[in-house]
Amino acid sequence: MMVRSVGVEEELLLVDAGSGEPRALATAVLAAATREASEQEDEVFEAELHREQLEFATRPQTDMGELAREIADCRAEAARHAGLHGATVVALGTSPLPVSPSVGSGERYRWLEEHFGLTTYEQLTCGCHVHVSVESDEEGVAVLDRVRPWLPVLLAMSANSPFWQGRDSGYSSYRSRVWDRWPSAGPTALFGTADRYHAHVETMIGTGVLRDEGMIYFDARLSRSYPTVEIRIADVCLDASTTVLVATLARALVETAARQWKADEPPAPHRTELLRLASWRAARSGLEEQLLHPLTMRPAPADVVVRALYDHVREALEDSDDALPARQALVALLANGTGARAQRELLNRTQSLGDMVTACARRTSR
Repeated sequence: MMVRSVGVEEELLLVDAGSGEPRALATAVLAAATREASEQEDEVFEAELHREQLEFATRPQTDMGELAREIADCRAEAARHAGLHGATVVALGTSPLPVSPSVGSGERYRWLEEHFGLTTYEQLTCGCHVHVSVESDEEGVAVLDRVRPWLPVLLAMSANSPFWQGRDSGYSSYRSRVWDRWPSAGPTALFGTADRYHAHVETMIGTGVLRDEGMIYFDARLSRSYPTVEIRIADVCLDASTTVLVATLARALVETAARQWKADEPPAPHRTELLRLASWRAARSGLEEQLLHPLTMRPAPADVVVRALYDHVREALEDSDDALPARQALVALLANGTGARAQRELLNRTQSLGDMVTACARRTSR
């Protein structure tokens, strides 16, 4: 059986190593990383919208153990490069401390700033994107249609952004609420075929509101650069182990959806409005309260919904030898909580947002 490859992109905050305050050091950190990469021919870091953040991308992997090692290595390398400038990196979906972000100098970023104003300025948010290989655009669109109701569960599991501009937002993933200010972000209706998907994307770009296909910010989309489905709904996760769990479940969701398509099983007909409510509930609650069950769109305890996701993809997990590690990771996550819970517990213990951020920075690259 073919095992689908998985690649992960993580966005990290650059913060002062002592105070935890965001620092606009992306240019300097990337310069150091690029010099080293030119010697090793292995450049993995990229700039993002704001100078206070850094992105890395793993290579496509089929073995989740290898993916885990690469994510840990990339996080450690990012922290090392940042350390040359008195900074470090932290895997948080938003900055808990107040910040006035600085938009990068590239033409694309300036275009966004000009056209979207405050929305662009406020987008200092860090997500996790999972790329899963597909055999064709037709299969990819069939997958997009069938994974839609399950994506909010991944958001709830990854929730890691409870603070915004120095205060508790009341959400577990406030990043997702900020991200949804983009006009092309969020869940999608059913596409049916690859031709309809591409026609819809072309129509959206043709409005002139979006610059190009890179601004198709759907919760899940066909990648414009790779033969993959790109699942984009998750916060960056505080612990790399949670990132690996999200990637494992994302691959299993893609495989399960592809099998359903090949068996002529239709996708769930949930309307986009319901999917938006499910995402809002996941962002608000994380794993602390109820979520909307993907099959019924009715409230259910978070642990029940998470176990429903596991049951939904169990066969695919078993076929890729991921069932046991995924189950163990889910049990641990439900017991220990999300990054949002960890941040709130750290703040309660330290009584300092700065100390909480630096503690999270140590946890990011351990």
